[in-house]
Amino acid sequence: MSKGPDKQDWFAAGLKERLPKEMRDAFTPEQVQALKIAFGARRWGRHPIDLRGTVNLWRSRYYFVFLLGRNHRDLSRTEESLSRAGKALIFFGFLVFSMLVGLVALYILKSALGINLFPSFSLGLWDWIKGS
Repeated sequence: MSKGPDKQDWFAAGLKERLPKEMRDAFTPEQVQALKIAFGARRWGRHPIDLRGTVNLWRSRYYFVFLLGRNHRDLSRTEESLSRAGKALIFFGFLVFSMLVGLVALYILKSALGINLFPSFSLGLWDWIKGS
């Protein structure tokens, strides 16, 4: 299963873009591969949000980096189980919220129709809505 040339040779393409024109074809494929290994072969600078800066505090300078983007790496087993648990929790929360909204809507409809389930007891929600 081979990858396309743009996926496979992204390092060489990026290197050639940054080099002067007269040096672009000076490297052999073995040299490009060695440079790729030496520089860690990472795709840098492709984040939707990339904030970098320095802050001067007293006698020291501190730098900060804030990167935000989609995670393209495979998740570990722990991360996968946490992701599943988080999705289940969000789904359960949405379900509970939807049920509560539905019950409040039914209660308002009941009150609007003048139906009293318990004599002389009311939450006052219908009176509050009518008063608004």
